[in-house]
Amino acid sequence: MIQVSSHRLEELRTVLAGKVITSEDADYDTARIQWNNDIDRRPVAIARCLSPADVAAALSFAREHGLEVSVRGGGHAFSGSGVCDGGLMIDLSAMRRILVSADARLARVGGGATVAELDAATQVHGLAVPTGVISHTGVGGMTLGGGIGWLTHKAGLTIDNLVSADVVLADGRYVHASPAENADLFWAVRGGGGNFGVVTTFEFQLHPVGPEVHLGLFFWGMDSGEQVLRLARDVVPHLPADAGAQIAIGLNAPPAPFVPSQYHFTPGYLLLVVGFSSASEHAKIIAPIREQLPPLFELVSPIPYIALQRTLDETAPWGLLGYQEAIYLDELTDDVISVIVNRIPAKRSPMSYCLIFRLDGAFSEVGDEETAFGGRRAPRYIINIAGIGASPEILRADRSWVESVWDALRTFARDSGGYVNSMTDNDEARIRAAYGPAKYQRLARIKAKYDPSNVFHLNANIKPH
Repeated sequence: MIQVSSHRLEELRTVLAGKVITSEDADYDTARIQWNNDIDRRPVAIARCLSPADVAAALSFAREHGLEVSVRGGGHAFSGSGVCDGGLMIDLSAMRRILVSADARLARVGGGATVAELDAATQVHGLAVPTGVISHTGVGGMTLGGGIGWLTHKAGLTIDNLVSADVVLADGRYVHASPAENADLFWAVRGGGGNFGVVTTFEFQLHPVGPEVHLGLFFWGMDSGEQVLRLARDVVPHLPADAGAQIAIGLNAPPAPFVPSQYHFTPGYLLLVVGFSSASEHAKIIAPIREQLPPLFELVSPIPYIALQRTLDETAPWGLLGYQEAIYLDELTDDVISVIVNRIPAKRSPMSYCLIFRLDGAFSEVGDEETAFGGRRAPRYIINIAGIGASPEILRADRSWVESVWDALRTFARDSGGYVNSMTDNDEARIRAAYGPAKYQRLARIKAKYDPSNVFHLNANIKPH
């Protein structure tokens, strides 16, 4: 580990408007913690930045002392890429300001803001940015890799709604990236991850959503897996533009008021269908579900959009240990369904699960090469397989389970790459496969222009070329 004297760290404190935190400070362990408690790394110092000038000063300090750099937005990545061992952690968590222009339908969002904070600011105006589905996720990391959620079918990925970005480069320069300015960098940050600089402000296009939407939640037991997935295969690809859906597999029914007591903590299959238009339109969408396969229980109700965004928060609480893989599949064939149904029961932790999203609609209206997103835009599914445990022993068991499910599904995948936001291990071969040769080479050239020394490499790394 590189040692930096307290005298040198004091120099950093004098040039930073924000706070410099070291192991001698009482809040060091709180500041370095990541969502995934399987990650336990100890930076030499944490620079909690308040402005782009602070970020530039922190990068200058790291260069001067030969320190590795990690960048923490929300700290929610399975990979824990926001924290480094023995280096300088640039912490954006204090840069959370959000400015909404309702008339222009634009929002400027600080690099440390969370999805919950963004939703709270935009829903005051009945507007939203398409984001992920866990509200305590950081906007920054989620955006830079893509951003998949409830609004993907209606309005595309988060990156499809990015209008511009303010970036601090590795050499400390501030640049603005947009279609008209540094267009190559703008292309790269829309899917290329945190490889090109520290994004201190994102500017997003907003869409009319909520403040109330319509939820249809349907639950079946584990013995109905094949029927549920075949039903979902028939229903989800035909949803209208003003709807979204996902399938959650293996989660326990909560002890909530709408769940009959005999089903509390019962594992099963969950189909959630959300309508963003009227109650009557939503009723038409969900009617075939009840008719074809009556659930053990359901919840059909209007719900605030903000509450929808928190629906799955309890599946991903801070402090547990996690490992995740993801895979794209063109279809939920009978063989794919058989693999999922047969392998789900092998998981050990009740919190481990599979989530299936359908990627189509507005997602597929964007060309493959329009953004740096690591994946084709043809209609298909993404399956996230997550092992979540309370102890290292349980995580080891369910990491093996995750890998076995992922490996079994690879047989049916057209592409060998996955979704970079869902990678726990940033393996170079997997990253290259995620982007494909042509897109990876384009990203590598842009990386060489903006970060030739590969300062930002503790991520799904694109090597400069």
